[in-house]
Amino acid sequence: MQKTKEIILNLQNELKGLIDNGYGPFLAAIYDENYNLIAKSANTVEKENCSNNHAEINTIKLAQEKLKTYDLSNYNLSIFITAEPCIMCLGAIMWSGIKKVYYSVSSKDVEKITGFDEGFKPNWHEEFKKRNIEVFPEIETEVGKEVLKYYMSQGKKIYKPNR
Repeated sequence: MQKTKEIILNLQNELKGLIDNGYGPFLAAIYDENYNLIAKSANTVEKENCSNNHAEINTIKLAQEKLKTYDLSNYNLSIFITAEPCIMCLGAIMWSGIKKVYYSVSSKDVEKITGFDEGFKPNWHEEFKKRNIEVFPEIETEVGKEVLKYYMSQGKKIYKPNR
């Protein structure tokens, strides 16, 4: 578990610098079973004007391009994320073939700090378990919350449709 905490902390620390360059407020990385980095990307929704460009989806796309397959299930991969995946990213993770999900800040805290709408996600941990996807929640949450607070303190926009 120490290695997973280290990866999450490194992502949170890297994210702070990315925020200053217009990325964020989330970062994801995919590693193989030996902790070799396969792909990593930040959220680029605002930077690239595309609502689908969440960190998880960007990272999955990079991993699939690198491994030349849409089905990552043969690689025993794990995704590490600075916050709990939103509803869109849960679908992307589930269909990608990723085997393990590690995340830092809960959706409840993301919504509380940023106002971002994480979407309707009833029992997603159980649904992933049925599909043999392991979930390891809320790793190094205090650091993650501080990064989200930093994002907000910089006057960054929270992208969501006007309702």
